[in-house]
Amino acid sequence: MRTKIYALLTVQNGSFHQTLFDLYRRSIASDFIRKVMETFAAQVVQVCISLLTTVLVARALGPEGRGLYAVASAISAMGVQFGNLGLHASNTYYVAKNRELLPSLLGNTIAVSFIFGSFVIGLTWLIFFLWPTIQPVHGLLLIMALAWIPFGLAHMLMQNLLLGIHKVRAFNISEIVTKILGITLIGLIVMSGNVTVEKIFLAGFITFFFTLPWMLWCLKPYIVSFPFPSFTVFKENIFYGLKAYLGAFFAFLVLRVDLLMVKHILGAQQAGYYSIAVTMTNVLFMLPVAIGTILFPKLSSLSTELDKWILAKKVALLVGVMMVVIAGLATLLAAPLVRLLFGMAFLPVVIPFICLLPGIVMLSINSIYMNYFASMGMPLITVYSPAIAAILNILLNLKIIPIFGVVGASIASTVSYGFMLIASIIYIFYARRNVVS
Repeated sequence: MRTKIYALLTVQNGSFHQTLFDLYRRSIASDFIRKVMETFAAQVVQVCISLLTTVLVARALGPEGRGLYAVASAISAMGVQFGNLGLHASNTYYVAKNRELLPSLLGNTIAVSFIFGSFVIGLTWLIFFLWPTIQPVHGLLLIMALAWIPFGLAHMLMQNLLLGIHKVRAFNISEIVTKILGITLIGLIVMSGNVTVEKIFLAGFITFFFTLPWMLWCLKPYIVSFPFPSFTVFKENIFYGLKAYLGAFFAFLVLRVDLLMVKHILGAQQAGYYSIAVTMTNVLFMLPVAIGTILFPKLSSLSTELDKWILAKKVALLVGVMMVVIAGLATLLAAPLVRLLFGMAFLPVVIPFICLLPGIVMLSINSIYMNYFASMGMPLITVYSPAIAAILNILLNLKIIPIFGVVGASIASTVSYGFMLIASIIYIFYARRNVVS
């Protein structure tokens, strides 16, 4: 068998090594493959920096402080998710079709970030004022978590404009620079010996004042007029954007609400344990995210539904196989890695992490299907599926967190991820069966 393979590889008067080099060169020449490789490499760098940051924060603050930091970060992230109005998807989609829209889209990005973002701050503050018992953090930390929202919105939406004009490298650099600046500032705070949760959180906030001007500089050559907001452009892309917005918001809720519920039901220490488990699974999820980032515009460029499905099916299968292997290795290495990186105090992280692994495999496969749906015009399954999964996740968490603790939160998340994958498969089978080969 090996002889036959060798013969096939050397059939064109070339050596085995020369043939492999030619295959490598052709892969690099492919714009899609090159961008996937670059994005994945950037994700790997981010994973390493994020892991170091997580270890540094955990050791500096301990389980309880790490839990408060994680909850404050979750509030900021949920505010960004709630306030983007779907522009994260529509920015990429519309500027890729027509770069002349870039000034208007940038103007809308700034307006939504700082006007609607301020509305999100006010609404969140009002909710916590009326129902103080649900307020997960207090004082200065809460103020900082809310102030993060407009800047986080601007950062995310500008990144999607960079993707839309195919500035993938600039997008990746903005991600890496943010991480490097963050861990550098955190390191300086730790070295000072005066460490608080508020100071650690402030380190991440400061990075916006470096990365936002840099992204504006990257966009500047493509801006032919002053970036005034355009209500006309906003109306044209809001329908697509709102579907993306609702789908992404509910999906994000599925991913993050469990941490808030753990903090509310079990306290800051258990939230600290669970946040480490979630962070570790997020590391594994970086690969599917990198693939999906480049896959979406590629699928959108294909002319027929059948071509889109064939490519999506192949990528989903490949991602599924890779993630099963990665999850298996992670199961074997979980305990020694936690002991090495975080110390004996964080060994309770291991079991909830392992319980999350089947879910992260299913979530990875479903992320490819969601990119496929987005390239088909964002059918309503992209909204219904995560919405039901979010409700399911909340109900399961309420029921089993008091019984099983953080392990119950992991089980609830895995069940919710599995539901979304099953819903996608059923939708493809029935609603798209004419394109399934």
